Amino acid sequence: MASELEPELQATDRSLLDCSAEEIAGKWLQATDLTREVYQHLAHYVPQIYCRGPNPHPQKEDMLAQHVLLGPMEWYLCGEDPTFGFSKLERANKPSHLCGRVFKVGEPTYSCRDCAVDPTCVLCMKCFLGSIHRDHRYRMTTSGGGGFCDCGDIEAWKEGPYCQKHDLNTSETDEDEDPLVHLSEDVIARTYNIFAIMFRYAVEILTWEKESELPAELETEEQTDTYYCMLFNDEVHTYEQVIYTLQKAVNCTQKEAIGFATTVDRDGRRSVRYGDFQYCEQAKSVIVRNTSRQTKPLKVQVMHSSIVAHQNFGLKLLSWLGSIIGFSDGLRRILCQVGLQEGPDGENSSLVDRLMLSDSKLWKGARSVYHQLFMSSLLMDLKYKKLFAIRFAKNYERLQNDYVTDDHDREFSVADLSVQIFTVPSLARMLITEENLMTTIIRTFMDHLRHRDSQGRFQFERYTALQAFKFRRVQSLILDLKYVLISKPTEWSDELRQKFLEGFDAFLELLKCMQGMDPITRQVGQHIEMEPEWEAAFTLQMKLTHVISMMQDWCALDEKVLIEAYKKCLAVLMQCHGGFTDGEQPITLSICGHSVETIRYCVSQEKVSIHLPVSRLLAGLHVLLSKSEVAYKFPELLPLSELSPPMLIEHPLRCLVLCAQVHAGMWRRNGFSLVNQIYYYHNVKCRREMFDKDIIMLQTGVSMMDPNHFLMIMLSRFELYQIFSTPDYGKRFSSEVTHKDVVQQNNTLIEEMLYLIIMLVGERFSPGVGQVNATDEIKREIIHQLSIKPMAHSELVKSLPEDENKETGMEAVIEAVAHFRKPGLTGRGMYELKPECAKEFNLYFYHFSRAEQSKAEEAQRKLKRQNREDTALPPPVLPPFCPLFASLVNILQSDVMLCIMRTILQWAVEHNGYAWSESMLQRVLHLIGMALQEEKQHLENVVEEHVVTFAFTQKISKPGEAPNNSPSILAMLETLQNAPYLEVHKDMIRWILKTFNAIKKIRESSSSSPVAETEGTIMEESSRDKDKAERKRKAEIARLRREKIMAQMSEMQRHFIDENKELFQQTLELEASASAVLENSPVVSDKTLIALGPAKTQVSEQRQFVTCILCQEEQEVKVENKAMVLAAFVQRSTVLSKNRSKVIEDPEKHDPLFMHPDLSCGTHTGSCGHVMHAHCWQRYFDSVQAKEQRRQQRLRLHTSYDVENGEFLCPLCECLSNTVIPLLLPPRNIFNRRLSFSDQPNLTQWIGTVSEQIKALQALRKEESVPNTASSKNAASVDELQHPGGFKPENPYSESIKEMLTTFGTATYKVGLKVHPNEEDPRVPIMCWGSCAYTIQSIERILSDEDKPLFGPLPCRLLCLNLLC
Repeated sequence: MASELEPELQATDRSLLDCSAEEIAGKWLQATDLTREVYQHLAHYVPQIYCRGPNPHPQKEDMLAQHVLLGPMEWYLCGEDPTFGFSKLERANKPSHLCGRVFKVGEPTYSCRDCAVDPTCVLCMKCFLGSIHRDHRYRMTTSGGGGFCDCGDIEAWKEGPYCQKHDLNTSETDEDEDPLVHLSEDVIARTYNIFAIMFRYAVEILTWEKESELPAELETEEQTDTYYCMLFNDEVHTYEQVIYTLQKAVNCTQKEAIGFATTVDRDGRRSVRYGDFQYCEQAKSVIVRNTSRQTKPLKVQVMHSSIVAHQNFGLKLLSWLGSIIGFSDGLRRILCQVGLQEGPDGENSSLVDRLMLSDSKLWKGARSVYHQLFMSSLLMDLKYKKLFAIRFAKNYERLQNDYVTDDHDREFSVADLSVQIFTVPSLARMLITEENLMTTIIRTFMDHLRHRDSQGRFQFERYTALQAFKFRRVQSLILDLKYVLISKPTEWSDELRQKFLEGFDAFLELLKCMQGMDPITRQVGQHIEMEPEWEAAFTLQMKLTHVISMMQDWCALDEKVLIEAYKKCLAVLMQCHGGFTDGEQPITLSICGHSVETIRYCVSQEKVSIHLPVSRLLAGLHVLLSKSEVAYKFPELLPLSELSPPMLIEHPLRCLVLCAQVHAGMWRRNGFSLVNQIYYYHNVKCRREMFDKDIIMLQTGVSMMDPNHFLMIMLSRFELYQIFSTPDYGKRFSSEVTHKDVVQQNNTLIEEMLYLIIMLVGERFSPGVGQVNATDEIKREIIHQLSIKPMAHSELVKSLPEDENKETGMEAVIEAVAHFRKPGLTGRGMYELKPECAKEFNLYFYHFSRAEQSKAEEAQRKLKRQNREDTALPPPVLPPFCPLFASLVNILQSDVMLCIMRTILQWAVEHNGYAWSESMLQRVLHLIGMALQEEKQHLENVVEEHVVTFAFTQKISKPGEAPNNSPSILAMLETLQNAPYLEVHKDMIRWILKTFNAIKKIRESSSSSPVAETEGTIMEESSRDKDKAERKRKAEIARLRREKIMAQMSEMQRHFIDENKELFQQTLELEASASAVLENSPVVSDKTLIALGPAKTQVSEQRQFVTCILCQEEQEVKVENKAMVLAAFVQRSTVLSKNRSKVIEDPEKHDPLFMHPDLSCGTHTGSCGHVMHAHCWQRYFDSVQAKEQRRQQRLRLHTSYDVENGEFLCPLCECLSNTVIPLLLPPRNIFNRRLSFSDQPNLTQWIGTVSEQIKALQALRKEESVPNTASSKNAASVDELQHPGGFKPENPYSESIKEMLTTFGTATYKVGLKVHPNEEDPRVPIMCWGSCAYTIQSIERILSDEDKPLFGPLPCRLLCLNLLC
């Protein structure tokens, strides 16, 4: 066909080359209706240049288009030869101070970490090398395409906005000057006319939706019957799927199919067939049919060649406009005016609006072209950039909805231009005040998350592939909100305050829907069967982390805004918790003469959520009240008197108790989902707005309430109240070995509770909580990371939290706390902690994990031993609290706290092995050390005539009250100092006693010394206790040593049995079952025998019910029901092979009916035994495939399965699978009622019928071998070869079961022969039965080798034997 077209094309080309651009332009200048003349010219010539055959000729088409189509436009615009006209325009133009270079994919970009307003401000290589930023700290990345250089934008840089090249232009350019003054009126008029016509033409033809007819202005009398089958790109189907489909649809080679697929992926569409309508429609139907089985089909359109031609020229025209406006800023201004001018239809009728609102309907190539035009025109003209930003904001909701429902990546959506608009500070402020942008973004985001529970909270269940894909796209709106907030205002107007607070209200509504989402309940008895969905909620939390921080930063910049935001947040929190006592039983707690009313709530029994963003936001705002001193300046404006401390602390305390119980092993049966949640709760990516804020909220509550009341509530939530209110706890459990697990859990909970108290008192390095600044906070983080081990720069950065600008602040402080050790043999430079900073080490630093705490403790003790110092790790000296939190230290000297300390020390003194742990004692010693340090600081910094109210030393010197009359804390410490079983803690106890004496001397040196009055009593009691301990010590040394060894051995035995309890049980059961089988197998009762044949015994079969592991619905296995399937794995196997070197030479022609005796290769099928609905599995498999498609744009991690090869993991046990096996009833159950064996033919009749069929088949083959045989005869012959009645029973299975049978059979065919799947291949059933035979044979060999009966109980991995049989 192409050869037939060549003479015609050559004649056409000659006629086109004879056209004169100057003459055509002259004709246009004389025309009264320019639009009509131009459209007629385009209608006549565009189809002659573009789309003249099956394959495009881009170079030839561009040459003819320039000569015939674009040339006249350039002549018309310039009024003379464009070569001279454009050079004149360029000389008259004053160059812009903006660079505006549009980045290509993979092009290097540079961002100055010191001067950039935000990380999105970047420079091209030329501008960077010519700027001052090359000597600063900078970050180099590669562009994903679509952005442009920000050189010359004064709002993007704190310093040095111009490079050397663009700095020269600033003196010549006046920003307020109208660029049109450099153009003549004639040029302006002609440019406006041609731009308006061509821009309208391009927009109209690109957004044209009809496939077979053009707009009326472009129709011609001559209509050809030539069409293109146009294949469009999507992000769902893989290369392999498209290539395989194209080979079948258009009968092309693999190389041609690869070329088609590559072009479709790059440009967004490609014609795959050229011809008449019917010819192209046939290819379309094949493509749709072959790609619609598991996912939505590929988009294919049959388009008339003239439409494709005009659309191709429309793209060329947009590129031409982008290049033309580069000659003059005046031309750029005219194009902007044309694009944003409202059309006759009113709102959203401008050409720019029409393009944006049609974005999701355009293909990838068209999107890229017009996006680049927008960037080189609208975003480069400061006046029209503002107008475009307003249009973008007005259409924001619709643009985002289109993007969410679209399947193209973000970089190919017009919504991606938000980064170019929202990150400009002046535009962001303007859009907030004039268009209420913050509220628009947040409400658009919430509209996409409509799945709520009964209380209005977000609910994330197991999403389908489509829902999960949509949720990931919705998250881009959070990024837009981050762009809007990333640059903080320096001046506030009343309008900005009002609109920000409206946006803050909308943000609180979002957080309200997150407060308490994904609640969990402790699993008791049985392990949870299916892990609940948790990733979506944490993904949302991580995406919002920086936004929440930036919201607080904005509030901190204005006192009025901060006060109003605090009130609003408190009101929403009270709504969330209003009635948090509903349904809870009120109780009264009493310890040491103190009582408090609270509610009966057990974390281990009730629902608890780890998501509390409203509480945490209020905690952050409360700290800002302290940091900005608003709480002291305007106390009358704040609702501090309305605060209910128990309400504030309730839910954060529950969350922290949950973490403690998980550490204690109480939630093991809840699976890995909870473990992962606890991990991310403490992880560096989330902790700033989760764990840290929970600690601050507890600190806020404690600072406003009686510390004794707080401690009693905390004991109740930790479920430890009975322990510390029951004096004989240690004695009661000392003899009850059966409660060992409970005691161990309680010990861990006590340790975690003491750790929490240490954190509440010691974590005061957040500005506003303690009298510190941000630098002190970062220094402390680095000190504790380097206390673990020396670290490389990259390792240290990863351990520190990043702000919204991806900065950690490490470089500013690292030299003050660490030395840099240059690379040695390891090739890595390391930071080492300075020796003088070691005194700031806190063993119970709240960002340590358990492993990190253990490593840090070991490293610091080792360092002290090397320096020949004692190994005590006392608490560091801490900065004072801010006034709003100053009362928090009283928790250390509260009566309940002293009771807890005294109780634990008493357990240690009595040395009961089941009621306490050394970790518990270590924490108590640390708390005592903290209290002593606090009192020492108070005494050293006391102001004259000021009474020190913190008197911890006095209280630990007094003995316990009746009826116990226990020794004082100080006396017990002196007793423990000599205990042989506490050798590791002696240095710490010695340090405590030394510090106590130092404080006593300070008090003695002062005028009033309350310690002096009781000194005699203390010394006398201490001496008496010391003598008593010394007498007992020598007598008990030998006994203790023997008991310790025996206890260790006994403990090891019990621990091994407890840990392997299930193993012992399984062993006993297996032995019992094996013996039962051996005893019973030879004996068979006559009553169990049944007759076979036509009059066989009717056996009643039990109904079989199974439960889907995905939807948890139960269903009976019946032939008419929807299919229930098992995840299965089909693989080629040579386990039984006698000749592994043998291979199938030609799989396409291989006949698997007869297997060679050497069993060179078989097809094995295995299953994990987990049951699903077929439709549930299909949705799950679709989600796995969609997830794999999106992984290509992210950091690609290693996976253990190949999705493109049909592999997936069982949703429950994550066993590798690549197909499913349908559950079927035994044949006798199905055909008992359908078949009457008495009516079946006898053997003679059957042999006769088969012989006739064989003869007929042989006759057919002979006829087929004769050329030009009439097809009607063949058809008649085939009709005669029908199965006689009774030979082919009616298929009783439902369509769902049939489909799954086909799926399994095709999988055995595909894997066994290593060929493409083909359901219609007659070898499919043969391969299926072959896999059945091979699997049975392999299982039989396994059971034989293990001396197990063939029909004994099968492991779950071999359940497929029952199905295959």
